[in-house]
Amino acid sequence: MRYESRHVPFYLTWAAVAALPCSITAMNIALGLAALALSIRWRRDRGALRFPPLKAPLAALFAWTLLSILLSGHVAQGWEGVRKFYLFLMLPLTASTVRTRGQMRALVWGLAGTTTLSAAWSLVQFAHKYRAARDAGLDFRLTYTAGERITGFMSHWMTLSGEEMIVLLAIGALVLFGGARRGRALLVGCAALIGVSLAAGYTRSMWMGAALGGAYLVWHRDRRWLIALPAVALLILAVNPAGLGSRLISAWHPAGDVDSNRFRVICRHTALAMMKAHPWFGVGPGQVRPQFLSYIPADEPRPLPPGAYIHMHNTYLQFAAERGIPALAALLWLLGRMAADLAGAARRRPRDWVPRAAVAVTIAVLAAGWYEHNLGNGEVLPLFLAVAGCGYAAAAPDAEPNESAGG
Repeated sequence: MRYESRHVPFYLTWAAVAALPCSITAMNIALGLAALALSIRWRRDRGALRFPPLKAPLAALFAWTLLSILLSGHVAQGWEGVRKFYLFLMLPLTASTVRTRGQMRALVWGLAGTTTLSAAWSLVQFAHKYRAARDAGLDFRLTYTAGERITGFMSHWMTLSGEEMIVLLAIGALVLFGGARRGRALLVGCAALIGVSLAAGYTRSMWMGAALGGAYLVWHRDRRWLIALPAVALLILAVNPAGLGSRLISAWHPAGDVDSNRFRVICRHTALAMMKAHPWFGVGPGQVRPQFLSYIPADEPRPLPPGAYIHMHNTYLQFAAERGIPALAALLWLLGRMAADLAGAARRRPRDWVPRAAVAVTIAVLAAGWYEHNLGNGEVLPLFLAVAGCGYAAAAPDAEPNESAGG
């Protein structure tokens, strides 16, 4: 009984993380219970709580967010900004409760299982959409890009793809650097299914993030394998299955306004207009959406292209427009400190899969954030924080050594 009670915070944290690809409600409940369990344990054991060395940038970000809400004139609507604070509990929870390599492996296995289920369902959705477009005599690539894409168990394709990007890189780090061969084939099978689903999501920003994070892992395992990345891209361009090659090319050669290139330019210009008008505190959390159209520069050609004019589709510009340039500085301080800490841990433990996973995921999330507001997503943010928290736990002075990476 003593063993079980001592590990309850970990079990609940594991449940919160593993539930993310299936249900944000389940994640929120488990996250709150895990925080309660850890606080109870902390009252008996002061060493139970390990907060990463990020208190100063986190405090600056939270404080400036509160100031932005209070000075926005829309305090009630600013609850959206406060609510996201709750998700940051994932960082100290994982750093405090996921201590051993066995627990870290269990976390990746849990994520692999639930994400594979979501990916499998998304491919069923994809098959239905492909068949419907074919039966209607429509161009699938254009119809699918402009319409509703696969979501798995999530509410939006960007959420699904963001989760899949992170889980793919965590699995990749475990397979490449984790050492133990047991279950490796099953993990590779899960990664393959998740990768196909990520490709089928048509989310270019998450493709880019996954490619950069994957390149980091491959570079540090055996850089000769990097030739496979452009080879895969060339194969996709040549075969163009289900229009994937055309979607890839659309990054620099869009099919008119079906691809969101011009829409994202408008988002950037609108963000700059908001920042110019409200440089210190932004328009306030929860106010970008209702005020978006009024800040679109008058010289933007009309009619406007189709798109979700609800946020800036860019994490960095979103924070600056919504909460002010100082909030962006605090965010960059936080992310920069995390990246430096995790990269330092990876240098000190070059064959350790956990810091490698944390760095790869950080690279992917920061890169994809230039084209999507992924850190504003209630599912992607805690998943990123969970992997980062494991990276901090693995870097602790008393952390157990990594298993041999082996052949």
